[in-house]
Amino acid sequence: MNVPVWVNGQLIPSEQATVSVFDHGLLVGDGVFETVKFVKGAPFALTRHLDRLRVSAERMGLPEPDVDAIAEGVRACLAEAPPWPLGRIRVTYTSGPGPLGSDRGPEGGTAIVIVAEQSPFPATADVTVVPWPRNERGVLAGVKTTSYGDNAMALFYAKARGGGEAIFGNVAGNLCEGTGSNVFVVRDGRLVTPTLASGCLAGVTRALTLEWCGGSEEDVPLSALYEAEEAFLTSTTRDIQPIRAVDQTVLPAAPGPITAKAMQIFAERSAADIDP
Repeated sequence: MNVPVWVNGQLIPSEQATVSVFDHGLLVGDGVFETVKFVKGAPFALTRHLDRLRVSAERMGLPEPDVDAIAEGVRACLAEAPPWPLGRIRVTYTSGPGPLGSDRGPEGGTAIVIVAEQSPFPATADVTVVPWPRNERGVLAGVKTTSYGDNAMALFYAKARGGGEAIFGNVAGNLCEGTGSNVFVVRDGRLVTPTLASGCLAGVTRALTLEWCGGSEEDVPLSALYEAEEAFLTSTTRDIQPIRAVDQTVLPAAPGPITAKAMQIFAERSAADIDP
């Protein structure tokens, strides 16, 4: 099925869409991106996602992206997409063509929008804790960069062991995040998620869950994930997904009562406001 792709202001048939082989997003991972859910042709929380794209670009020292043009590109792609009930939008922004090294070129950035159908996630998730920590003090900590090699390797490791998502601790030994998700745990009846200082991404769904469902941001020992009364993942394409098991440790309930309530609130609030 041929769904158009938007590249630097132009809507192009997918089989004709290209970028330079010298683009630094390809050569050295010098770029940032966003994944946005859409439901029946309408993007969810697009403003928040494009705000985060701008912040990620600033953190990377990239030229400021034209988010208004990108939003138009999103709408143009969705207008041509099939009537999928659920889908994802991938927005990629790189430093553009450059030399065969880390120095950037002078031509300016590359902006790309792609849309695709999204299958619903399973009702619960089994997760695998990986042996490699996030560096919460690293230059890219908390930036949604296209340098996703760590995540690809971690998810491969998790799936080889029966997990549907990989979980990172950080150098300090605290819980951090998944490869494409944030993590919440219930401890002593309280909803808790790691602080942004842990090195995790400032997830849009994470922020909305805190705003709509309550909870606190705290340093959480990695061991607390195994001991949690309940736990769940949040991400753009999964919303709130209960965690059933951590490695071989099955949690008491998936979903437990606090998770179930959060799922209900999130579903109601997100249905009522497509761009909160």
